[in-house]
Amino acid sequence: MSAALHLAGPDDLERLSALVATHHGDSDLPPATRDQALKDLLGGNVQGAAYLIGMRRAPVGYVVVSFGFSVRHGGQDATIDDLFIREKLRGRGMGSEVLISLAKALANGGIKAIHLRGWRNDPQSHARLARIGFRASDDGPILTRTL
Repeated sequence: MSAALHLAGPDDLERLSALVATHHGDSDLPPATRDQALKDLLGGNVQGAAYLIGMRRAPVGYVVVSFGFSVRHGGQDATIDDLFIREKLRGRGMGSEVLISLAKALANGGIKAIHLRGWRNDPQSHARLARIGFRASDDGPILTRTL
């Protein structure tokens, strides 16, 4: 299975919304509110981007990043807000592939660092993330990869 990334646009709303609904399942966020947030994101109305993972017409996951600015890292940075891969495909290294591809795409766009919040604080996850360049931050439970 390919971990190819495709920048999502307004035409991808239905596919992305279905994946977000699967990931967040019983969230208190009403579907209409979720879809409006995704419309804003896909329409370029906010400082962020969504990528579909796998084949564009039949994605197996998604990643959403928001953009900010960091003096510490020397310019614009990105925070991974949400990363989801369908359960049956997990444990095959696809998440690592996604993070590596995302880092390349964002670095090509001038982003200086990627932050990953809410990572699982277990040795295996930490070791996998460290192998692809993420390091613990002094700012708390944030892992950052400087690009």
